[in-house]
This record gives sequence, C-alpha cells and structure tokens, in this order.
Amino acid sequence: MTEFPKKLQEKLARRDAQNALRHLPQENSLVDFSSNDYLGFSKNRGIAEGANKILLKTSIVKNGATGSRLLSGNHLLYNDLEETLLKFHESESALVFNSGYDANIGFFSAVPQRGDIVFFDEYIHASIRDGIKLGNAKSYKFKHNDIKDLKLKCDAERARKAIGSPNETETYIVTESVFSMDGDSPDLNAFTEFCSENNCRLVVDEAHAVGVFGEKGEGLVQHLGLQNRIFARIVTFGKAVGCHGAAILGSKALKGYLVNFARSLIYTTGLPPHSIATISAAYMHLHLNQKAQSRLRENIIYFNSQLEKPSLASPAGKLKSIFIPSSSAIHCCVVSGNENVKLIAEKIQNSGFDIRPIRSPTVPEGQERLRICLHSFNTKDEIQTVLELISSLI
Repeated sequence: MTEFPKKLQEKLARRDAQNALRHLPQENSLVDFSSNDYLGFSKNRGIAEGANKILLKTSIVKNGATGSRLLSGNHLLYNDLEETLLKFHESESALVFNSGYDANIGFFSAVPQRGDIVFFDEYIHASIRDGIKLGNAKSYKFKHNDIKDLKLKCDAERARKAIGSPNETETYIVTESVFSMDGDSPDLNAFTEFCSENNCRLVVDEAHAVGVFGEKGEGLVQHLGLQNRIFARIVTFGKAVGCHGAAILGSKALKGYLVNFARSLIYTTGLPPHSIATISAAYMHLHLNQKAQSRLRENIIYFNSQLEKPSLASPAGKLKSIFIPSSSAIHCCVVSGNENVKLIAEKIQNSGFDIRPIRSPTVPEGQERLRICLHSFNTKDEIQTVLELISSLI
C-alpha cells in the first residue's frame, strides 16, 4: 500500500481537531427520527411485492441495465415510469436519472450557458452547487428565502452587464420547496411572480416535498397549483418514495436537450429494471393509498402543537423558540457548537431515539442543530418523549 498524501492527512487532522470528522454510521435498532423515509415506503411489503409483479408481468429477468440509457440500458420500464411521472406530476415530460445528485449536476452543468446567470438560495443542495460549478454560467447566491435580496442582486447584475439584446442572456432562479437542513419553505408564489415579471426561469428542487405535500404527495409546487409556471422541477425517489433515483420534470424540449447534453445521464449505466419497477410500485401506492401521508401530516401538526406547551421550556421560554419554523417532515433544533450538539444527540440516542447532530461545516458555524425527521410510523408518545428529552437536556 502506498503512503497516503501528506496534504490529505493534514486536511483530515484539521477536521478531526474541529470535532467535525465524518464517519459511516452503523445500522441500529433505535426509534427512527433521522431517516428521509417519511412514509415508511422503504420497508413497505406491498411496494416490494408490487415491484416483483411488474417484473413478472413484463417477463424481464435482468440484474442490470447493461449500459447507458442511450445505448442498451433504456429498457421498457423506463418508458412506463416516465409516462406515470408526467401524469402524476402534471408535467409535459419526465426524464429519470440514477439519483438526485446525478439529476442536479446533469441539469445545472448543461442548461445554463456561458453568459447566462444563475441565482441560487444560499442553503441550496450541495449537488446543485456542484452542478453550477461544472457549468459555464455566472452564479450568485442570495439570502435564504429572501426575495428582496434576490431582487437587489438581480437588478445589480443586470445593470452591470451590457446586453445588446435581452434574449442573449437567460436568468435562472434556483430554490427548494423544502430545505433539507432547515425544513422550511420559500414563498413559491412570490418567487413565481418575480420570475414572471423579470423574465427569469424558476427551477425548484422538490426532493423533500414529494410524498409530504399535495393531495397524493405530488409536492409543494402542485399543492400551490404552480406546476405550469415552473421551468423545471427535480423530484427524487430516495426520500418519501422510499427507493432510489430521480427525475427532472419540464417541457418536451427540455427533456430532448438533457438527453443530448446532460453528461450524468449520457455517460452512466442506467438503473436496473428492479429499481425502476420499485419506483413504479411506490408511485402506484402514492396514487391509490394516502393513509401514510395522512398519518405523517397528523404527526407534523402534533409535533408543532407540542412545541407550544409551557411545560416544554428552553432557556429562552417555549421550546419552540429554538426550533426553526417548519410545516414539513423536517424539524431542526438549533444547538450551537459541534461538541455541544454531538453530546446532546448521543444522550438522546442512549435513550433509544435516533436523532443525529448536524455539525459545521455542513451548516454554518454557530448554527449547529439536532435534525428531527418525522415519519408516518412515529407514535405521538415517541414524539412527546423526544421533545421532553430535548427540553431537559437543553
């Protein structure tokens, strides 16, 4: 084995000294308040059996896709799934990628062109940032969910840029419908209006909204009736849908463009038939049975009501004061300091509940937090006990 590079050793040592060194966790039997499996679909027997039925019905016996989608990997189940997705999400087209990361780096490295401008929320997914870095457009972040700051930066950039014709530059505005490290949401109505008035193209990542918002879990965009006013939506299947993969929703022209220029689609082996069958079975479950969504929404309402209880007090008053407001499945309790938040999380885990600390540099220094993910299968007693534990430890 060759010697590990000294520069890399030093980087690891610095992170260790900051108490921010990451490790792969072991599977545990704690009560789940940390996974993105909001509806319990990852362990749903009906979905597993549904996937097998799809494979049997189509007589597909393949362990792999055998190639990229542009070569031998675009099996029949892809076409069926994309047809299901465009109908379910009321979109003109759907294009399936291997993961949300692949979808984001494929879109943002290929769509915004040299001379274009991308404005993105400062708390946007790392995969979106990486995709923008791979592209040739100028990019600027705006303050979290702050449309006034977006307007100031958009006006300032347009004033600086000498444009012979307005059609020479495209401006993309990028946000999420539910932010993964805060659990909060932007005012999508206001962002949509801003984009309409300023000739911008709005892109919304719906990773943590699908399965949670909407009558059948369609996402926050459809819940608000904005699906026909968004340039592109990214929906992922590794959260509430309980499996793996992602899709970009948009126009037929956008799909055709991505098939030709999204390198993360062109140069990777496609998903195996079983993965596609599992996504199809999960969407069938979303469409036909909303019991899990109803239970999740009840738990979100109950969780927020418990934060109002005077008995659950923090040093600043109600426990609510140290939580970031959220109506999603993600709830975050801000506990400053990597060592502090790690210690409190360990004590909660020792009491039988899987709650993870989110430390800097994943979040800004001083904004370290306990991240609590609610699920349809969590009980009200479990939720109450967790909040009482947090209250006593804080």
